[in-house]
Amino acid sequence: MEEFANLPTTPVSDGLDGKNHMDIGIKPLSDDWHMYGRAFTVDAPAGENISVLEGIYNAKPGDVLVVDGKRWTANALAGDFVIGLAKTLGLHGIVIDGVTRDIEDIRELEFPVFTRGTTTAASKKTKEGKVNVPVTVGGVEVNPGDIVVGDVDGVVIVPADQASEVAEKAKARIEKDEKREADYGGSKEKAKEYIENFLRNNKK
Repeated sequence: MEEFANLPTTPVSDGLDGKNHMDIGIKPLSDDWHMYGRAFTVDAPAGENISVLEGIYNAKPGDVLVVDGKRWTANALAGDFVIGLAKTLGLHGIVIDGVTRDIEDIRELEFPVFTRGTTTAASKKTKEGKVNVPVTVGGVEVNPGDIVVGDVDGVVIVPADQASEVAEKAKARIEKDEKREADYGGSKEKAKEYIENFLRNNKK
């Protein structure tokens, strides 16, 4: 899993043939955050965070908490205190299909949180959900143990049984992109040559 520590989401997505990326509504609260880890999943009733706390308690250091919050935006599923608990217990990040609050204090924690946004309203604590079960977050099916990678471009889920293959494809894509930049970047003539070759080979 450590091979995903420095991989951006875009080549990881390419390694998955453009599949398994969460919808664009789920973004990091700070643009410079990068996140990776195995998914510990939470199926939370809308606006309720009892199961979020249960998930934080049971997740292992290095895990990423992935919460199906039902896209609920009227109540925050976590604030800075709850996020701080996750950081203290060694998690690598949290993805919430819902919203948080205390955004400035969360940013100061320097702990990756990906969410649909923020609200002022606190969570409810009247219903329990489930933890460590398959969930759907941001339109993507997430199973416990899947690899989660997130950065400013979004969140990608790598099925656990494809992790090694996807990581190798992502690294190969980075090398290919770096070679292309070295061959064609920074020169008007080379830029035109690249476009001409591309159109020649792809235009019908």
